[in-house]
Amino acid sequence: MSDESHEYLVKIDWTHGRVGDLTVKGKPKIQISAPPEFDGPEGIISPEDLFVAAATSCFLTTFITFAKKVHVEFKSFACEGLGTLEKVEKGFQFTKLLLRTKVTVDTEDLIPKAERALELAGKYCLVSNSMKCPTEHVNEVTVG
Repeated sequence: MSDESHEYLVKIDWTHGRVGDLTVKGKPKIQISAPPEFDGPEGIISPEDLFVAAATSCFLTTFITFAKKVHVEFKSFACEGLGTLEKVEKGFQFTKLLLRTKVTVDTEDLIPKAERALELAGKYCLVSNSMKCPTEHVNEVTVG
């Protein structure tokens, strides 16, 4: 494998009902299931949760990369992802993803740099760029 290509292998083992164990080599096992609205049990992470979490976590790591490049240190970062799943002609699919992000910096002069890092993260987040549905960003940078 070159620097131009990467593979990520996961394994699912069915355990019972609509529940299975998701394994990524060398990482903790996660129990997954269909969400309750699709006859899964309460309290278990669903593929739908993971879809939104993948975009949200990629946005975080991409923001950190660009924050370093634009030389802005931040005190906090919080991002809430909201995926909208709707019935369309072919069945259900995610039709939009909204990422609401709040970043706190130390001083007023760092706000434009943090805003630029957020903008670049939105533009270059590889996971949301790979998704079929559009991603909307609502960003807030404050001093604290």
